[in-house]
Amino acid sequence: MSLRRTSHLELVIILGALTAFAPLAIDMYLPSLPTLERAFAASTAEVQRTLASFFLGFALGQALYGPAADRFGRKPPLYAGLALFALASLACALAQSVEALTALRFFQAVGACSGAVIARAMVRDLFEPQETARIYSALMLVMGVAPILAPLLGGYLLLWFGWEAIFGLLTALALLSLAAVAFRLPETHDKAHIRPLALGDVLARYAGLLADRHFMGYALSGGMNAAGMFAYIAGSPFVFIELYRVAPEHYGWIFGSNAAGLILASQINGRIVHRFGADRILRFGNLLQTVAAWALVATAATGGGGLLGIAIPLFVYVGCVGIVSPNAIALAMAPQGAQAGSASALVGTLQFSIAALAATAVGAIHQTSALPMAIIIAICGTLGLILHRWLIGGIKSPPAA
Repeated sequence: MSLRRTSHLELVIILGALTAFAPLAIDMYLPSLPTLERAFAASTAEVQRTLASFFLGFALGQALYGPAADRFGRKPPLYAGLALFALASLACALAQSVEALTALRFFQAVGACSGAVIARAMVRDLFEPQETARIYSALMLVMGVAPILAPLLGGYLLLWFGWEAIFGLLTALALLSLAAVAFRLPETHDKAHIRPLALGDVLARYAGLLADRHFMGYALSGGMNAAGMFAYIAGSPFVFIELYRVAPEHYGWIFGSNAAGLILASQINGRIVHRFGADRILRFGNLLQTVAAWALVATAATGGGGLLGIAIPLFVYVGCVGIVSPNAIALAMAPQGAQAGSASALVGTLQFSIAALAATAVGAIHQTSALPMAIIIAICGTLGLILHRWLIGGIKSPPAA
């Protein structure tokens, strides 16, 4: 299919849907975490490992899809990933133990990450570097609907049909996306940029990216931003549902309001990025995010404000993800046109590796208050700010490739 047969809006919707598999697979089952404890007679830490397992699979799997997309084109690896996601989701619905669910969530994530890697690479294939921050913001509008609807839908599916129905719906969505990719998504990879799949060449590409101060500064700044958000995702069901006694079906409204803030911020970013510049907006977002995170620590430590004292700083922190994330990705990817698949994969691998560590840390700490979650979020926000200032500072961005 040629690009001319696919409208700009349709392309953004499909690519946004592909990037939404991770938030769907994470957020839709968040309301069921306390229920899974009882269903499998498991501890809180054991159930939270099903979330950390997903983050780990999502991080490691991306390193596979990037080189494959640079060698075979964008669509063949996408077919494989979506098929794996569908099969793993169905198997999750049939899991008989928390250990089995943890293992299956890993493979579910390996399938889900194909969409994120290849959507980022396709944006870099199709648009000039100065336009990519705006396009990534548009993708976040589509992707951001998932965190709003997913916990709400997950809460009601849990209430009406049980936790297994959540994974059944994910299976159906994967099959629908496979059809959309096959019939409506064009192949965007330039054959002139085909890269060999030899191990030595792949490792050399990744080594070159890891040594690139510009690439790593933006990738790590965005990675710490994502880690703080996933610490919130891992900890918030227990903070709100267990500590503050919010009903699982109502938890989705809190989670969804934060996602709405993220969408609003990302759309404002898309409108102002040409005026102020992606790096300047990124710096502001990092700073505001860090201030909100330490305000969260203060309210969690003192109990000031009760539920609102936790919810308001979280709203600001998560909203800033809509400012930081699209700009960090766009700036990291801008000089990498000839190896967009590998660069996209490494951005995702770094981000979700850090996110897996943050989620694991939240799960490993016995939560009798919101303070452990708050401290980890604050550490992530502060490190994102420091890494950007240290690695990027005032260096001039390299030219786009």
